[in-house]
Amino acid sequence: MDPLKSITAIAASGMRAQGERLKVVAENVANANSTGDSPGADPYRRKTISFAEMLDRESGSSMVEVDRIGRDKADFALLYDPAHPAADAQGMVKMPNVNPILEMSNMREASRSYEANLNMYEAGRRMRSQILDLLR
Repeated sequence: MDPLKSITAIAASGMRAQGERLKVVAENVANANSTGDSPGADPYRRKTISFAEMLDRESGSSMVEVDRIGRDKADFALLYDPAHPAADAQGMVKMPNVNPILEMSNMREASRSYEANLNMYEAGRRMRSQILDLLR
């Protein structure tokens, strides 16, 4: 495989992985206040994402892919709100285990990683175009 084509393929795999990470973060943020709808019902449980190295047989390059999307097993916070429909007999409501500050940090990191991969992708395309121009 053409080395410059390999560069763009690796960068594209990174962009796909970080795009999935951004989707997971967005879902977590959107559900940061999603409680259960009945007493004792569990609220939204934060999603997690993990990546794995994948070997591209054609190029021999290591790429990244989403390994799995799981659920955070951390405990739910309890909030006293006896008027809430999901409140238990003591008036406690289970709140999602989503920390918006952590999610914003993950969003920033994923966004920067995506941007770095995009820059690498564009650099690979430019170099390839310059080589083709030289051959003409």
